[in-house]
Parts: sequence; C-alpha cells; structure tokens
Amino acid sequence: MSRSASFKSVALIGRYNTPASAGTLVQLGEFLAARGSRVCMEKDTAHSCGVSGFPMSSYEKIGSECDLAVVLGGDGSMLSAARHLAAHGVPLIGINHGRLGFMTDIAAGTMLETLGRVLDGEYSMEERTMLSARVVRGDATIFSTLALNDVVVNKGAVGRLIEFLVRIDGEFVYDLRSDGLIVATPTGSTAYALSSNGPILQPSMPGFALVPICPHTLSNRPITVSENSRIEVVLKRAIDARLHFDGQPQCDLHEQDQVLVTRAEQKIRFVHPPGYSYFAMLREKLHWGEMH
Repeated sequence: MSRSASFKSVALIGRYNTPASAGTLVQLGEFLAARGSRVCMEKDTAHSCGVSGFPMSSYEKIGSECDLAVVLGGDGSMLSAARHLAAHGVPLIGINHGRLGFMTDIAAGTMLETLGRVLDGEYSMEERTMLSARVVRGDATIFSTLALNDVVVNKGAVGRLIEFLVRIDGEFVYDLRSDGLIVATPTGSTAYALSSNGPILQPSMPGFALVPICPHTLSNRPITVSENSRIEVVLKRAIDARLHFDGQPQCDLHEQDQVLVTRAEQKIRFVHPPGYSYFAMLREKLHWGEMH
C-alpha cells in the first residue's frame, strides 16, 4: 500500500559551509519535484551552498508546512535538524554525506532510488527519545537545551579533573572525580559514550546511560537508569568545567551549579528506508564479525 501522500511537502537540509554539496542538493530537489513533492530548502543551507532554485524556509516554516525533512550530511547535521524540528514533529531521513553516519541511513550513491521507494510508501517510522537539560545557578536557570545524543559535563582546556556529585530522583548516587560525565540517550549510546566504554542501548530501550569519562576511581562504571529518572549533577570543583550537548560546547560551569537532565517531552521521528536493520547498521559501522 502506498503511503506517498504522507510526504507531499519535503524540506532539504544540508551541512553549513559545504558548497560542494550544492549539486547533490539540486539533484535531490529536482528528483523530489519530478515525483510531485513540493520542495523547499532550509535558508541557511541555501545561502551557504549558493542554491537558489527552490523556495527558502526557516526551521519554523519547515515545522509548520513540511511532511518530511531530508538531511544531507553526517550525524552532526541530523542532530542539528532534530533539535530544530523536535517541537514540530517533522520526521527526518538522512543521506550520508559524512563519515561514520549512525543516523544517516541512505548511501549517497543510491539516494534517488532509495528515496523513490520511500515516496512509494516503502519505509518504517521510529521514534527516538531526547534529553532536556538545564543549568541552575543559585535560583536561576541560566541555560536550557534539548539533545538527541547526549548531555556532557566535561573538563575544559585547563585539563584538571573536575569533581561533582550525582543524584537520581533526589537520591545520592556517588561523588566523582573525573574528566566528566556523559548522560546519553539510546541514540547517543553509539557516540561519545561508546568511546568512553559505555553500553550500546537499543533505540527502543526506555533508559539513559550515565558514563564517567576517565574516572579517578576505576570502580566507577557506566550505569543505565530509567528514562523517567531525574538526573542531577552538582559541581563541587569546576575549574574551567563546561556543558556540552550533542557535541556542541555551550555553557561554562561554576562550582555549585546544578545540571538537571530529564527526558524531553518532545521526541524525534526517523524515517528508515526499506530493509533497515539497527543491528545490521551496527555490524557495518563497528565492523562486527569481520576477520582481521
């Protein structure tokens, strides 16, 4: 059964400052238009790539008018689009124009054929949980954000260990000296958390991973907590400490700052092409089962 009517209006989103992708974006836009879709291009993408053949739209307009966002780039491009569009519920599909690409399912070499099958209704839809984080200093919230991959409390350029305590739902868990702490969603479990020896969480897993970064005490191990948990990190020693989300450095942290992390109300929806398998993707990206 065809479900192509679901995607009558499609937005194109690319990596910023990558003029080399202009030709691919134009090819995508012309293909989608020929298939009967209304096509627009995210305005910063259009400006940075120098593409003028399609209407330009803000993320707000994409959120209110589009049925699908096609993201050309790597995981960073998908993360950025997800944060911008989470409140609007617009589903995303990724074309891998980056390197590893855990979230960009479609290979650039087969993008037109695969997108054609998606428009014909051959796809699956998957919801992914996001994080909501805020920094409280004194009685004031000084910063808040959404994250699809992770929220990270990290040491800065000085390179000295930071110290913080962690509470889950108000209960004291541990006092930790380390390079930092990663709070990762299942989506983010294959990102920074994985390189810090965190567990891989299946996307449907209703939990978050807390992964210490180079802990001073080697007995501090990653733990997985319920996605309904309220995670609180209180900075005790914070020389040059910073908060990162989805790989973006954003907020300097001071002693006694509280970083509060919960499940976000918003979820992001991924459209997967026919034949998608999470475990097949892991085998491919992580080279499981290969002879060396």
